[in-house]
Amino acid sequence: MTHTSRRPGRAWIITPGLRTDRFDSARTSGASVAVVDIEDSVAPADKQTARTASEAFFTPAEPPCTLGIRMNSLTTLDGIKDLAALAAYAARPDLIVVPKVEAARDIELVAAALDADGYTPDIWALIESPRAFNYLPEIMRAPRLGGVIFGSADYAATVRCGLGWDALHYARSALINAATAANIPAIDAPTWELDDPHTLRRDAERAKELGFYGKGCVHPRHVEVINDVFTPTAQEIAQARATVAAADASGGSVTTVDGTMRGTPFFNRSRALIAEADHTS
Repeated sequence: MTHTSRRPGRAWIITPGLRTDRFDSARTSGASVAVVDIEDSVAPADKQTARTASEAFFTPAEPPCTLGIRMNSLTTLDGIKDLAALAAYAARPDLIVVPKVEAARDIELVAAALDADGYTPDIWALIESPRAFNYLPEIMRAPRLGGVIFGSADYAATVRCGLGWDALHYARSALINAATAANIPAIDAPTWELDDPHTLRRDAERAKELGFYGKGCVHPRHVEVINDVFTPTAQEIAQARATVAAADASGGSVTTVDGTMRGTPFFNRSRALIAEADHTS
């Protein structure tokens, strides 16, 4: 099964469901996707309060970005309660983030509970456990899967490894490979250092280089850096146009551009970059 996802934008911000005072700043942060969280940021005793409060996140008549919610795991009672509550929301999310996904069935259950006439939310899977990585090809076959998000904190806690780039390089690479094979986008985990813009930029650049479509964040001031890194630069676009021009001139045969050999894979990548740049300009 291959997918043709709607591919929302590059920067995703997540905000706690109990912090209604932060809802507007998340929605207007400049992120392409704003997600209200009723899972990890909410203590068990406060789940119902967050479940009720979070409906207000979706009430703007003309939201400035895609609005989503991270529900609780379907292996918990709170996850089941979330589905019942979401089905009854008067203002509904555009996007559902399902945590702890380890099977395509998780995505199918959310779709079965929430899909209705005129409403089919985008459903994204948080991939954050070793078991999930063992079953990635099966998860990717879920027809309603819109994309995947790397859950670095939960994965590292389970594996008992560090959160550094090297420790999680295999997991990120495996996720990118599986997502690309299924033609769905993958979003990298947030950078947890809130006051270190250099680490944030380095992490975003590495994620882009590895093939991630975008990156999550937990603070509005991270959005600008993520957007900056993931937006093709004028130089990248110019290089892509030069490569396509060389491809056309060579009739699609191997050629050189600025002293570098270029062939079909480079031509295809350059055309894709130009198409994206033209679409967003």
